[in-house]
Amino acid sequence: MDNQIVTIQTQPFEGQKPGTSGLRKKVKVFQQPHYLENFVQSVMNTISVEDRTTLVVGGDGRFHNDIAVQTILKMALANGFKKVIVGINGLVSTPAASHLIRKYNAIGGLVLSASHNPAGPNEDFGIKFNNASGSPAPEGVTNAIFENTQAINEYLISDMDAVDISDAQEIDLNDMVVQVVDSVADYTELMQSLFDFDALKQGFASGQLSICFDAMHAVTGPYAKSIFEATLGAAEGSVINAAPLTDFGGGHPDPNLVHAKELIDIMSQDSAPALGAASDGDGDRNLITGKGCFVSPSDSLAVIALNHRAIPQFKNGLAGVARSMPTSTALDRVAQTLSLDCYETPTGWKFFGNLLDAGKVALCGEESFGTSGDHVREKDGIWAVLCWLSIMLESNKSPESLLRDLWQQTGRSYYCRHDYEGVEGDKANQLLAELTDSLPTLAGTEVSGLMVKAADVFSYSDPVDDSVSNNQGVRVFFENGSRVVFRLSGTGTDSATIRVYLERVENDPQQCDEDAQEATKALGEIAKQLSKMEALTGMTAPTVIT
Repeated sequence: MDNQIVTIQTQPFEGQKPGTSGLRKKVKVFQQPHYLENFVQSVMNTISVEDRTTLVVGGDGRFHNDIAVQTILKMALANGFKKVIVGINGLVSTPAASHLIRKYNAIGGLVLSASHNPAGPNEDFGIKFNNASGSPAPEGVTNAIFENTQAINEYLISDMDAVDISDAQEIDLNDMVVQVVDSVADYTELMQSLFDFDALKQGFASGQLSICFDAMHAVTGPYAKSIFEATLGAAEGSVINAAPLTDFGGGHPDPNLVHAKELIDIMSQDSAPALGAASDGDGDRNLITGKGCFVSPSDSLAVIALNHRAIPQFKNGLAGVARSMPTSTALDRVAQTLSLDCYETPTGWKFFGNLLDAGKVALCGEESFGTSGDHVREKDGIWAVLCWLSIMLESNKSPESLLRDLWQQTGRSYYCRHDYEGVEGDKANQLLAELTDSLPTLAGTEVSGLMVKAADVFSYSDPVDDSVSNNQGVRVFFENGSRVVFRLSGTGTDSATIRVYLERVENDPQQCDEDAQEATKALGEIAKQLSKMEALTGMTAPTVIT
């Protein structure tokens, strides 16, 4: 097959700096001539010619995914890559992409997703580069990519026809092989190696286990159908909203109490299954719920750590655990109970990569509904659900009982996140700047009856490579153990979201039955007062509470 390589003249676009999860913009931004190509070429420019061996490509199937995949294939050929691994029809969940990178010893992968953001012609699209370990690129790499986007003046692309990626096959393009893989079968095989599928299958057959999994019309539908229904024997229809759609059915594929309302309604019924779960657009986030019982992501991570011996992957124990800074300190108390090292990192899964690669941790998670182990270098929604099923099977306990066990042993972190969405960028930045300026005088002051113990801006020094990440969020600690954290979201595409994290620690096992939103209500008012939220943004209440 004779394919002509074409050099296209271009010029830089503003704002192509990758955030915590890559480059995310509106579809119409990515549809601009040269926009996607500039970014892809900038990624490829950071990879030496001799290292351009195998590249993984795929995404969550949102609108523009198919066009972007074909563009990347043409550019990979033009830029001298020897092989590209791509999912059937360009569909690969984010954890599955991480696994493919590791399995095929790829130099990295281009993952096409805007995660939990809405999809469609007028909604969001995204792209990020994962390195050879399967982890989102560290800051050194993303900074190099950004520098390339600021200086780029040309890119290389082939004039070849679109490649047929509708079936698993190998396509020889002379200078490059395109290997189309069934990522669902591949990921299912990986999960079988990590969990006792025979025991879980018996649990479903006996009625001890049952599930409702909401795929939210996103990429995990086929994975969940393969694992929960076809392999483990869950009842047909246990996976709802299973067909992936380019606009996610017009929904918002963010697995939380607001957007997963259909699942929450099912789990509030008398006939609810033992476990309710949901995943997001690209399959890396998870929601866990029992019958009338919501499990916060922070508590979910802590429960998995406390009961890790029930999971075959961790049968030999945990090397250590890690959480993002805004995530509640429930994991810290479990780690102390189990004599495990516990690391606190900035928000962004890439910060766990070094710890995982160095063998310092085997389990990590974030409050934003992300949990995973050392099998991949991304958060993994279906994996987290399998962890819960394994723990429920061995303990013969419900999610609610497992939560109570956690609180009885280690105390409870009453925890809520308040999102103030759609804030003008300048106003959001002003709020954080003024709050930061007030920190030196906060310690020792009393705010609505609570004494401030300390206040700072979180900075992280990586214990593996000594890299430092500054300005990772504002923290205010109180004498009673409560904590409030402020940061701007790095996952939106326009305007800004101010995230406020509220944590109240209760060590008395007899005082662990309060509603989390009620228990943190006073902290929410203090947070608004400290940040001058209403005065600076005009907002009197959060738009979303999780």
